[in-house]
Amino acid sequence: MEISAITGLLGVTRLNNLEEASLTGSLTKKEDTVDSTLFDSFLNTAIDNIKTTNSYLSDWEDEEVKFALGETENSHDLTIAMQKASAALQYTVAVRDKFLEAYRELMQMQI
Repeated sequence: MEISAITGLLGVTRLNNLEEASLTGSLTKKEDTVDSTLFDSFLNTAIDNIKTTNSYLSDWEDEEVKFALGETENSHDLTIAMQKASAALQYTVAVRDKFLEAYRELMQMQI
């Protein structure tokens, strides 16, 4: 049993003798992968939200044209499209403002 304990200790000392740079490099790669995945997810969500907002604005314009041309007399569809577009646009502007505020705060930080 004593020999296996010594062999185990030799393995631990070999692990401790590894270069710190190689250990740090492997950890950094994992963190970079997680960070890039998180950023990709955030960016894709933001792009999807902008596309949805554009879709709602387009639907609103279509309903306005239909109502103005007399193709529909139902003002409820126009009102619903207008409210969806307005809410989506307000949300998009609020997210943009928060993003710009965070960016400005980061740029003002002292290094």
